[in-house]
Amino acid sequence: MLDELLKLSRHFLKIKNSSYRRYFIKTNPFKHRLSLVLGQRGIGKTTTLVQHLLDQVLQDIFDPSILYVQADHFQVGSASLYEIAEQFHFMGGKFLALDEIHKYPNWSQELKSLYDTFPDLTILASGSSALQMHQGSHDLARRAIKYQMFGLSFREYLELKFNVFLPVCTLADLLKNHVRRASSFIETIEAIGQKILPLFSHYLKCGYYPYFFELPNEEFYFLTLEQNLHTTIESDLVAIYPHLTGTSIKKIKQLLVFIAQAVPFTPKWNDIKNILDIGDIRTLKTYFQYLEDAYLIRSIGKENHKIAHLNSIEKVYLDNPNQMYALAIGECNKGTLRELFFLDMLSLNHQVALALKGDFLVDERYLFEVGGRNKNFKQIRDEQDAFLACDDIENGSGSKIPLWLFGFMY
Repeated sequence: MLDELLKLSRHFLKIKNSSYRRYFIKTNPFKHRLSLVLGQRGIGKTTTLVQHLLDQVLQDIFDPSILYVQADHFQVGSASLYEIAEQFHFMGGKFLALDEIHKYPNWSQELKSLYDTFPDLTILASGSSALQMHQGSHDLARRAIKYQMFGLSFREYLELKFNVFLPVCTLADLLKNHVRRASSFIETIEAIGQKILPLFSHYLKCGYYPYFFELPNEEFYFLTLEQNLHTTIESDLVAIYPHLTGTSIKKIKQLLVFIAQAVPFTPKWNDIKNILDIGDIRTLKTYFQYLEDAYLIRSIGKENHKIAHLNSIEKVYLDNPNQMYALAIGECNKGTLRELFFLDMLSLNHQVALALKGDFLVDERYLFEVGGRNKNFKQIRDEQDAFLACDDIENGSGSKIPLWLFGFMY
């Protein structure tokens, strides 16, 4: 059995590797004995696992101390993960990667057993964003370190598309030196015959998920993205919450479509319950919880409450602009796209809340108004640490910053 799995592992290590290394693997060394990488379908979790394994053995796919296993592969079905790990460990294995762990029955108990039994085995597992370590009685929270992985930033999209190097900007550096930084990035892009604004427009449409570069056109990309969203609900959520029935899944999909057509909006629970014919508000809020846990939607409150505080939600969006384009009926609202991009890029490393004046308050200090090239300071004129994030401009001045530059924060 192990020989076949090692052979299969070498196959995947070869075809799933990539020369481009994302922010995520550069900033997360995965030194803990048990690490969980969570994220949406298609954002590059498998590539991350493969790159990390190969980093441990100087890129040697034939090194017997590493093993990559797809938890839902048919060859795994003949043995438990524990049996696989036991054989691998007995043969001198040191680094084990388990992909799509949420597809494996009783995954929590298996990981706990592996962690407790093989203290010199380093395990890196990946799973759906909706995966909850505290599910069941096996309490992985004190054993595993969880990492949330996100899609490509605008910076990463440019690096991957054109094979150029573009450094990350911190928020403090961006606010202080945005004219200098924007000029430098524009110079790099124009040196390869490109313009930053058309590239930014393309990124908003189809640059968040790395698989765009493997598909022939935007139509295939949107189709793939929509299918992945449905699969997340129909397959991933069911694997994580097996009590969900066919009727429940249908209602969750209807809720996602409703949200896609209404964003951004403040949820009026009773109205939504009646429109979608969902039995009670408690069930509706649970469905909202599932969608946000899976990073299919995002909510924001005036005090930056998490979705657990459902009554404090002020606005609901889809998770990223690419999802808006994939699920849109007709034209996407440009104002919503801009807000969502800003929220998407800032939320990784900063606290973002709705502002009483302006659009967003970041880290309880910086006030931002997001808009087009003609946006002015009228709403935030008298506020301290106030900035405009403006679309359709290459460079800014003073406290007016080009919106695209916020895509360089990771």
